[in-house]
Amino acid sequence: MQFNFEIDATWCLEQLLKDERISERDKLLVQTTHRQREQLKWHPLHWIAHFNLLDVKEPQKRLTLTVLCQWLAEKSQIPFYLIDPLKADVASLTNVMSQEFALRNQILAVEVQADKVLIGSSQPFSKDWIHNLERSLKPKIIQQVLLNPEQLQRYLNEYYQVSRAVSHSQKSGNYDNENKGMEALLQLGDSQSPDANDQHIVKLVDWVLQFAFEQGASDIHLEPRKENGKVRFRIDGVLHTIYNMPANTLTAVISRIKILGRMNVAEKRKPQDGRLKTRTPKGQETELRLSTLPTAFGEKLVMRIFDPEVLVRSFQQLGFDENLLGKWQALTQHSHGIILVTGPTGSGKTTTLYSSLKQLATDQVNVCTIEDPIEMLEPSFNQMQVNLGIDLSFADGVRALMRQDPDIIMVGEIRDQDTADMAIQAALTGHLVLSTLHTNDAPSSLTRLHDLGVQPFLTSATILGVLAQRLVRQLCPHCKQETFINDQEWRHLTFDYAIKMPEFVFKAVGCDECRQTGYKGRVGLYEFMPISLEAKQKISANATLDELRTQAKKEGIEPLRIAGARKVIDGVTTLEEVLRVVPLS
Repeated sequence: MQFNFEIDATWCLEQLLKDERISERDKLLVQTTHRQREQLKWHPLHWIAHFNLLDVKEPQKRLTLTVLCQWLAEKSQIPFYLIDPLKADVASLTNVMSQEFALRNQILAVEVQADKVLIGSSQPFSKDWIHNLERSLKPKIIQQVLLNPEQLQRYLNEYYQVSRAVSHSQKSGNYDNENKGMEALLQLGDSQSPDANDQHIVKLVDWVLQFAFEQGASDIHLEPRKENGKVRFRIDGVLHTIYNMPANTLTAVISRIKILGRMNVAEKRKPQDGRLKTRTPKGQETELRLSTLPTAFGEKLVMRIFDPEVLVRSFQQLGFDENLLGKWQALTQHSHGIILVTGPTGSGKTTTLYSSLKQLATDQVNVCTIEDPIEMLEPSFNQMQVNLGIDLSFADGVRALMRQDPDIIMVGEIRDQDTADMAIQAALTGHLVLSTLHTNDAPSSLTRLHDLGVQPFLTSATILGVLAQRLVRQLCPHCKQETFINDQEWRHLTFDYAIKMPEFVFKAVGCDECRQTGYKGRVGLYEFMPISLEAKQKISANATLDELRTQAKKEGIEPLRIAGARKVIDGVTTLEEVLRVVPLS
C-alpha cells in the first residue's frame, strides 16, 4: 500500500467494499449524494458515517464514526485512541508543538510519557510532519495514533485556546501579592496581577463551567497552591484533577466567579457564600452554589452544581423500590409529625426531600422551607434562607414560618436544640415537618435528638419515621462482567442476616463509555424506619441505641448494608463499592 497520502471518500469506499464492510449499492449511494458546503469540509469517515450504513460483516451493527475509525486503525496498523479530557494534561500537551504546526498538519499531542509522545491524527497515511517533529522532541520518540476526526477538531481548538488564555493572563501580571495568604511574596516593581474582567479570564471561567456540565460533575473545586493551583471536578462522588493552573491566574478566575456570584471580591479573609445561575450546553438553567474558604495559599472556591434534571427524576430513578416507595408515600401523607432523612454530606438527602415536597406541593397545600442556603429554587414552594448576619437562624425561621399558615415545613437541617425544639413545636401544633440530620443510620438519629437535649417523650410523640441513605456508584452497563463472589466479604456485609449468597456477582471493568472507571452514575441505598407503637414505647423509656437497633431488626427493618447487598445481587453495583460506602456497625 502506498504511503504518505491523504485518504478521501473514494479511497475509503473502495477499501470498505474490498473488505466486505459495505455493498456496491451503498458505495454508489455515498458517491452520488450531493454534499452541502459545510459537509465538503468533513473528514471522509464523518461523511460515510452520516449515511448510517449497515455493516455487511455484522448486519446487527451500523457503520458509526467510531466503528469506521476502528476499521481505519486496523487498516493502517496504528492504534485507535479515544481522548479522555479528564486525564489530559493540557499544559504539557500544548507544549509539544505550536498551534500553527498542529493546525497545518491536523495533528494533536494526546499523551506525553517519559520516553515517547503519542501524536493523534485522523489521516494515518499522511506522515510529512513526523520528521520535523522528531528533531524537536529528541530524545523522545513519536508514536502515531488514530483519532476520531470530531475529537481531533474539538480538542485541537479547545486545548490551545485554554493554554493561550492562561499564558495571556500570565503576561498581564506576574504575581498576585495581596492574596497569597501566609506565603505572601513581594515582587519589586510589580503591581499588576491578572484582571478578573480580562477576556482571557472570562474565557477560562466559561471553559471550566462548560467542561463541568459536559462531564456531569457535581462539584468544582478551585484550590490555590504555592506555585500552581488545582482545578478539580467531583464526578460520581470521586474527585478528578483536570487542570493545574498558575496560582495568580486561578486567583483571577476565582475573583471572576465571585463577581458573577455577587460576593465581596475585596474580602478574602472570611468565608463567603453566593449563588450563580447559568445555562448548560443543552440550554437548561442551572443553579451553582458558591462557597469560599481562606487557606494558607489564598482563597479556595467550591461550586456545587445543582442538576436541573434532579427535580424531575422519579423515585425509581433515585433507587426506591416499589415496596419502599409505597411506605414512603404513605408516611408523607400524614397531616402532622416529623419525618427525618439522615446521612452524611453528599448522600442525596436534599434530592429526596425536594422530590417528596414537589409531589406534596399541590394548589391546596402551603409548603414553606427554611434552608441554609437555598439549594434549588422551586416555584411551587415558599423558600426562606438562613441569615446569621441578621440573626435569622433555623429556629427563628421556623418560628416565623409558624405564623405563615403552613401545611408542610421543610427545615434544611436540625443542628441544635433550639431548631429541634421549634420543629417539635411545629409538629405538635398540626404541621408536617421534614428535615435532615447527619447520622450514620436511622436508629442513631433518634438518640442524636436526645443528645441535642430533646426529651424522649417528645421524640416518641412527634417522629413518624426516619430514612437513612447513601449513594453508591452504579456499574457501567456496557462493560460490567460476571465474577465469582468473595464469600468472606459477603459474610462481612450480611453477617447477622440470612441472605443467600448469589452464585456470581458483577465486577467493574472499565470502557470508553465510563472513562475506564467501570461505573456510570449513582443510585441510592435506603434504610427506612417507620416508628411503630413498640418503638415509640422504647423511645419514651429512653432506650439505648443498641436496644433501638434490636427493635428495628425485630420489625424487619433492614440496615443500609443489607440494602447494598440486594443491589449487588441485582447487578446494580459491586460488593467493594457497598463496603466502601455503608456503615458496617
